[in-house]
Amino acid sequence: MLTQEASPQFAKPITVRVIRELTDRNSFHGWAWIQAYVLDRNGDAVQRRELFVRPVGLRPVPPPSRSRARSRRRGTAGGDR
Repeated sequence: MLTQEASPQFAKPITVRVIRELTDRNSFHGWAWIQAYVLDRNGDAVQRRELFVRPVGLRPVPPPSRSRARSRRRGTAGGDR
């Protein structure tokens, strides 16, 4: 989860799944560029973003319960993959 501890731009917190740190970009000490997926309340990726954050401000969030994820998949077209 990204809050104002990670960057002032996150006055309204967002939940992300970090893909990787972008180490080829210059940043200030204590800050980093990351590539991440913004997640909805079900834990599904809805947007890919590159963000400038303070890594010490990143907060882990438990994944959505497996029962919710499993029941959501049953209702999708195309069956099991």
